[in-house]
Amino acid sequence: MRKPVCRNSVQFARTETACDDLALVHASKSGDVAAFEELVKRYDRKLFRIAQHLTHNREDAEDVVQEAFLKAFQHLGQFREDATFLTWLIRIAMNQSLMMLRKRHPTREMSIDSDFQSEDGNLPMDVADWTPNPEELYRAAQLREILRSTLQKLGPGLRVVFVLRDIEGFSLEQTAEALELSVAAVKARSFRARLQVRERLSKYFNKAEESAGVESCSSHAETRTPLSASERDVPSS
Repeated sequence: MRKPVCRNSVQFARTETACDDLALVHASKSGDVAAFEELVKRYDRKLFRIAQHLTHNREDAEDVVQEAFLKAFQHLGQFREDATFLTWLIRIAMNQSLMMLRKRHPTREMSIDSDFQSEDGNLPMDVADWTPNPEELYRAAQLREILRSTLQKLGPGLRVVFVLRDIEGFSLEQTAEALELSVAAVKARSFRARLQVRERLSKYFNKAEESAGVESCSSHAETRTPLSASERDVPSS
């Protein structure tokens, strides 16, 4: 088996993991089932997280992951080694997720390209300095449901960019490669997704603060010590 060579990509630097992936891919192409099983172990949880964020259904996500690995194994010969195996695998999983959504909503058009008006590059391209940070929120157990609901309201195209960039921690270049988009397009979509998420989360926090304020006032009123009878009878001076 020839030793794979990792070339520097114009999009992002190859890692040792990517080189190791190529070695496993080459072995899999030669009929080494154990090598492909190692790739499954390496990426099944990541694919499941992405699929669950897109489908919002655990059983559907499990089916997506199973089908994605099956298709990847069947079409290993079509894998172009100018991309990483992971980004190629994610692309398959995203397509399977969209197919699952189409089955669930047959009258609604589901596409990662269906919820954009323009990508002309005139928008500000970074919304990094806003609070709360989406990744930090997702890790906070008490707010996961809020973020899940917020993501569900995003269109598939915006949702997948947000998931890859802000939850999975992909770079712009890696996200662009996985989605087969330009870096500029990913920047525009990331901006729109973060803007919508920020707006919806801000509404939640504003309501939470208002509710906390009302409860605080109510609690303060209830805990005030009532005047004794003798105190009530003392005339004011």
